[in-house]
Amino acid sequence: MSRLDRAKEKLAKTNYDALYVTSEVNQRYMTDFAFTDGSVLITHEKSYVITDFRYIEAAKAKVVGDYEIITPDRRAGDFLRELCRENHVKTLAFEEGSMTYAGYKSLSSRLDGVELIGVGGFVEDLRMYKEPGEVEKIIAAQRIAEQAFAELLPEIKRGMYETDIALELEYKMRKLGAEDKSFETIAVSGSASAMPHGVPRRQPIENGFFTFDFGALVDGYHSDMTRTVVVGKADDEMKRLYNTVLEAQLAAEAVITEGFKNADADKTARDIIENAGYHGCFGHSLGHGVGLEIHEAPGLHAHAGDMTLKAGQIVTVEPGIYIEGKYGCRIEDMMLITEGGAKVLTNCPKELIELDI
Repeated sequence: MSRLDRAKEKLAKTNYDALYVTSEVNQRYMTDFAFTDGSVLITHEKSYVITDFRYIEAAKAKVVGDYEIITPDRRAGDFLRELCRENHVKTLAFEEGSMTYAGYKSLSSRLDGVELIGVGGFVEDLRMYKEPGEVEKIIAAQRIAEQAFAELLPEIKRGMYETDIALELEYKMRKLGAEDKSFETIAVSGSASAMPHGVPRRQPIENGFFTFDFGALVDGYHSDMTRTVVVGKADDEMKRLYNTVLEAQLAAEAVITEGFKNADADKTARDIIENAGYHGCFGHSLGHGVGLEIHEAPGLHAHAGDMTLKAGQIVTVEPGIYIEGKYGCRIEDMMLITEGGAKVLTNCPKELIELDI
C-alpha cells in the first residue's frame, strides 16, 4: 500500500473531508519530493501537490503517488478555497504544529463554509513505520558515519581543538557521500563531557572522557550514534562508569523486541545505572525514533505508558551517566524493530578505547 493510500485509509476513519499538509518534512514523506514553498491537499477522492513555478518541473519528475500537481493562479488561501469547493470539503484537518497563528487566521478568513480542525501526528504516525527503502537509507547514513569515525580516531592529536575535530568528522562524512551532517555534531572532552548536549569548544581537548554524538544524512534520512572514548588513560572509576553505561545499553538491547513496552526498555537501562550508585546521573530518556527527522516518534521513556514497540520502527538506545563538573559518558546505537524481534543497525565497536596521545 502506498503512503498516499495509507493516508487516505486513515482519513476515511475520521470525520475530516480532507487533510492539509504544510510541514515540509511531512510533505516530503507523502510525495517523496522535497520542496520548500507549497502544500499538499489530500481528500477522499483526489490529492494535490500545490507548488509554485520554481518547483513545478521537478515536481512532475519526482512526485510519487496519484497527485495532481498544480500551481496557484491566485493567493494560496483563495486557491485552496476553490479546491475545497470542487471537492465538497466541509471539514479540513490542518497540521497545527506547522502553521502559525497568523497563517491560521489568514486561512480561516478565506475558507468560508469550511471548518478548520487542528490535528497533530496524522502523518507522523505513518512515518513511525519505516519501509524497506527508508531502512536502507538510514543504514547507508549509519555506515558513512561509522567509517568517518573510524578514520578520524587515529588522526586525533594532542592540542587539537574540539571544534576542529567536530568539523573534521563532518568533512569526512560529506566526503564519504553524506549530503550533510544529521545534526550539530557533539565532540566534547573532559569536564564538558558531563553535558549531554555539550557544544564543541574552541580549545584543546582535555584528558578524560571524549564523547562524540553525530550522524550523516542520506536522501533526507538521518543516522544517529554516540561513542565515548578516553583521552589518555582511564582510571578505575572511569572504567567502572563506562562499563555501567555499556551494561545498561546491552541489557536494554537484549530485551527490546516487537511488543515490548517502550517504558520498560527505559527502565531496564535506568535500573542498572541507579543500582550501580549513579542516582540522578541519567537525566534523559533512553531513546527516540529516527527517520526524516533526527528526533521523531516513538520515544523510549518512562512516560510512554502502555505503548509497545512495533515492527518497522527504528529507535535509538542511548543510556548515559553524567557527573556534573567532572565528566560523562554515553553510548548509542540504533535498532530496527522486526516481526517478532529487533536488530541492532550500528556496527561500531563499543569496547573502551584509550587514545594514547
